[in-house]
Amino acid sequence: MKNFAFVFPGQGAQKVGMGKDFFVDNPASREMFENADRILGYSISEKIFNGPADELKKTEITQPAVFLASAACLAALKNKLPGIQPAYVAGHSLGEYTAVYASGALDFESALKLVAQRGRIMAKITGGGMAAIIGLEDDKVREICKNLVGVVEPVNFNSPGQIVIAGEKESIAKACEAAKAAGAKRALPLAVSGPFHSSLMKPAQDEFAEFIQSVEFTAANVPVVANCSAQPSTETGGIKQALLDQFVSPVMWVDSVKFMAGKGVDTFIEIGPGNIISGLIKRIMPGARTFSVGDAASLDSAVGELNRIVN
Repeated sequence: MKNFAFVFPGQGAQKVGMGKDFFVDNPASREMFENADRILGYSISEKIFNGPADELKKTEITQPAVFLASAACLAALKNKLPGIQPAYVAGHSLGEYTAVYASGALDFESALKLVAQRGRIMAKITGGGMAAIIGLEDDKVREICKNLVGVVEPVNFNSPGQIVIAGEKESIAKACEAAKAAGAKRALPLAVSGPFHSSLMKPAQDEFAEFIQSVEFTAANVPVVANCSAQPSTETGGIKQALLDQFVSPVMWVDSVKFMAGKGVDTFIEIGPGNIISGLIKRIMPGARTFSVGDAASLDSAVGELNRIVN
C-alpha cells in the first residue's frame, strides 16, 4: 500500500518569484506558465516573477498564481520521479483545486479557468474579515461564535489549537475579545479581503455554481480528500459538489490529515510555494514525515529520499 499523499497550499502561500526555478529549468513547467498567460489573457507570469507583492496579494491574482506555481512544481516533481502516484491528494482551501487537478479530474486549462473565476468572484465579497484564534479548544471557539450577535463562524480548523474565524468585522472583534478572556494565547485579525468559507460567501457560491456546471470533470485517478467533509472521492459529482460546498463550509484540515493517517499515510509531500502545510501537519501528526517541495533546491534535496519512499 502506498503510504504517501500529495498536499497543496492555498491563498497566503504566495510570494514574488515562486515557480521561477521550474520555469527556467523544466520545459513542462515553462509551458504551463506560457499557456497560463495565453489562457488568462494577461501575463500572470510577469506578476508572479516580478510582483509587486501587493499586486500578487489581490485575491483575483493570488488564486490563479498559487495554483499555477503549484502545478508547475508538480510537473517538475513528476519529471524527476516519473510515474509517481500518491494514495491520496488534498489541498488547503484553494489548494483543493490543485489537488483535484493532480488527481486527474481536471485538465490544466479547465482547472486554471476555474480557479481564476473563483478568485474573481470571491474578490467581490467585501466588508467582512477573518481572525486567527491560537490556544483554544475547538468547542470553546464554536461556543464563543455561537453566543455572539451577528455573523462570526469557525472556518479553518488548521491544527490543534489553531482555528480561523470569519464573518462580520464587528462580530470578529468581539469574538477575539471573548477568546482572549477565555484564555487564548493570541486572537488577531488577518489581512484578507473577505470572510472566506463563512455563510457570508453564499452569493459567491451561487454565482460560482453557474460557472462550474460548464466545466468538464472526469473521474479522478487518485482519491481527493475534501476540505468540507474530510472524506475521499473519485466521482465527478462528489468532487464538484465539494468544491462548491467549500465556499460556505469550514476547512476541516485536522480531520483531513487524520483521515489520511488513519488509512496508513505517514508521509506528506507538500507541493507548491512555502511550507505552511507541512508545519500544520507536524502539529496534527507529530510522527509524520513531511517534505516541502517548492523550488529547485528543495526538490533536488528531497528526490533521493522520495525515490525510496515511492518505490
